[in-house]
Amino acid sequence: MEASSDIQIQSMKVPHLVILPAPFQGHINPMLQLASLLHSKGFSITVIHSQINSPNPANFPNFHFEPMQDVSNDALSYVPDPLTALSILNDKCQTPFHDTLSRLLSDGPHGPVTCIIADELFYFTKAIADQFKLPRILLGTTSASFYTTMAFLSLLQQNGVISITADAQPNTLIPETPLRIKDIPVFSTEGPATSEQIWANILNAIRSSLGYIMNTFDGLELDALVKIRQDRHPTPVFVVGPLYKFLPGTLNSLLTQDYSCMAWLDKQAPQSVIYVSFGSVASIDKTDVEEIAWGLANSEQSFLWVIRPGSIHGHDWVELPEGFEEKTQKRGRIIKWAPQQEVLAHPSVGGFWTHNGWNSTLESICEGVPMLCSPYLWDQNVNARYASHVWRVGIQLENGFDRNEIERAVRRLMVEIEGKEMRERVGALKENAMRGMVKGASSYKSLQSLIDLIMSL
Repeated sequence: MEASSDIQIQSMKVPHLVILPAPFQGHINPMLQLASLLHSKGFSITVIHSQINSPNPANFPNFHFEPMQDVSNDALSYVPDPLTALSILNDKCQTPFHDTLSRLLSDGPHGPVTCIIADELFYFTKAIADQFKLPRILLGTTSASFYTTMAFLSLLQQNGVISITADAQPNTLIPETPLRIKDIPVFSTEGPATSEQIWANILNAIRSSLGYIMNTFDGLELDALVKIRQDRHPTPVFVVGPLYKFLPGTLNSLLTQDYSCMAWLDKQAPQSVIYVSFGSVASIDKTDVEEIAWGLANSEQSFLWVIRPGSIHGHDWVELPEGFEEKTQKRGRIIKWAPQQEVLAHPSVGGFWTHNGWNSTLESICEGVPMLCSPYLWDQNVNARYASHVWRVGIQLENGFDRNEIERAVRRLMVEIEGKEMRERVGALKENAMRGMVKGASSYKSLQSLIDLIMSL
């Protein structure tokens, strides 16, 4: 089923959008997918971006790129935790974004700025948009379930209903949610701002925006989306996912993709390969690599395993255990980075062992591939819990990386009846996603409403 693409702006005026992605792989891609989609409908796009993980302008020749003189990649290399990094970015990007935007407004070659579309993590944009009297729309790059989880937990903690402490029982269920205490994202920060302050800043930025765009679909997260729409009333929520399916091929990979794996996949049996990749941020220990290797080897299943350079603590690369390659050479392949969307869409792939970042989770669902879940940080614990216990399209590894548990879980996913049933459920969700994108359906109509809102400014 093809996504419909006949929405176009109905005006002689060409709206000019300023796009501000957060400088992380999982945030850059959906923002550039959204920008590409809006450009295909007739919008002019200027991307203002950080020096950290800068997008490649050659991949988007129709966009205008404006780098900010903010911080370099090295500037955050010794920051102790992600929330401190986020706080520093919000502080360091304010003046460069203000100055770049001011220049665009005064003598920009692409006409007046109609609207700012910023990543939800950049809460500093509210004050600057207000100063220039520009509308501001935010893009959410996490699941709707994560948003409602964090908003609900904030209320519970404020009212003393739950307390997340070191002595809390990890398997205790949280009222009115499918989550346990152990699934709650715990954010430590060594910066001056507390995790509660930073999350409050993000929520306030979202609630004060002109609109909130979400990369998901009604057929997957309807209950959470209903709650968000109630929370955001009367400001609209635009559910326009899955973004990558509206305009396939829009990608800005920060690492070189190894397409040679596609020829290897062509030689494998249908749904016989488990694809293993823990994303662009997660890192593991050398001992974890050994457990993963022997878990895969002992499962006797075919695998495509991504080992990202620098992803192993203290090592640029690591030697695999002695005897591993001999045992798996006919049914395994290891690469440094994969074209993930193409891999998941390949008919030989029958499972995805993932860190459950939202892009990876959504892509797995939209390609009809069940998951083995090993969450790492931020929203990933919530996504993994929903994948395994709400949508029932995944198996969560509860005890880290243990070769025996890995072996059992891989076999459950790939060859046992449990995996077959998950494959049927995720296939139904895939069809729901595709149906939502055709003319007159939910994601299609939400995209049209977003375009109509911007055109009314």
